[in-house]
Amino acid sequence: MTTYRLTPLADQLPATVPFVGPEAQERVAGRRFDARLGANESVFGPSPAATRAIAQAGHWMYGDPESHDLRTALAVHHGTTPDHIIVGEGIDGLLGYLVRLFVGPGDAVVTSDGAYPTFNYHVAGFGGTLHKIPYRDDHEDPQALFAKAAEVDAKLVYLANPDNPMGSWHSGADLVAAMDHLPSRTVLVLDEAYVETAPTGTAVPLPADDPRLIRLRTFSKAYGLAGARVGYGIGAPDLITAFHKVRNHFGMNRAAQDGALAALQDSVWLAEVQGKVGHARDRLCQIAREAGLTPLPSATNFVAMDCRRDGDFARRVLNGLVSRGIFVRMPFVAPQDRCIRVSCGTDAQLAAFAAALKPALDDAKKG
Repeated sequence: MTTYRLTPLADQLPATVPFVGPEAQERVAGRRFDARLGANESVFGPSPAATRAIAQAGHWMYGDPESHDLRTALAVHHGTTPDHIIVGEGIDGLLGYLVRLFVGPGDAVVTSDGAYPTFNYHVAGFGGTLHKIPYRDDHEDPQALFAKAAEVDAKLVYLANPDNPMGSWHSGADLVAAMDHLPSRTVLVLDEAYVETAPTGTAVPLPADDPRLIRLRTFSKAYGLAGARVGYGIGAPDLITAFHKVRNHFGMNRAAQDGALAALQDSVWLAEVQGKVGHARDRLCQIAREAGLTPLPSATNFVAMDCRRDGDFARRVLNGLVSRGIFVRMPFVAPQDRCIRVSCGTDAQLAAFAAALKPALDDAKKG
């Protein structure tokens, strides 16, 4: 038998991923989901211009390793320069590069307990030490996160605004005020994946070259290109330059670059999707209330629904929905795990969810 000489760190890590994909669940069940409402994808799809650009891309060529055209367009969009922009394989890929740049064995980082788990996955992969702060009133707690960072001399603090999995948010002005307590040697990793579906004033009103943070954005949510895997970071040029030391220079395929560029330029389609997300959020809140659940206020393309009991009950509700062909997810950590999390969908998909929710709740109440 061959013995592979893995590094000691890799040898002790579990062979796992942060999420079980809906495709894996479909394979186990032997059927397709009737409504895919768990991964916070945009079921409304990308701009038709983006679809055409992807179809017409020169697939025989490697993608531009500098993502020049997309970085230039993003710089114009944000009123900055390409030196402030890094493009990568979704926010997940950029988190991996960022952790690789900052975190070695034993280095401290801070996050919220139950927040987006892919950051934790990368930290574990590079041997970092995770320090977790509980949510406060279903919101991430910037003051507590920054205080813990000072206590443990954290290199990075991860904070999502708006938040996943709860859908809650802070105003950008409040975050800027809280950053007065961010330690000088700590970098804030501000995940703004859902900012296009959030109220005006959610984005932090800071210049792109503020050295205290890097903002991460994506084309996977409101722009409808989750399958293309296009994310980008906005940060100070020195930090952006550091990414070029470790990133996969041919990681961004040509079709993804062209599709994201076309999507960025189609503001009419983005506005249409934002309207559909708002309509779907309202409908999800209505469905939740009619079923006796409490919908949480959301600035995202999903709604967290409080099942008004504990995590075991919410898991039974989730399993009941999955068994009825409705893919949803739920927070992993108590007390947020009293909720299920349902992505925005079409009227037909939300009707299917509503039809499955009552019997799923009835079964869950029977234990």
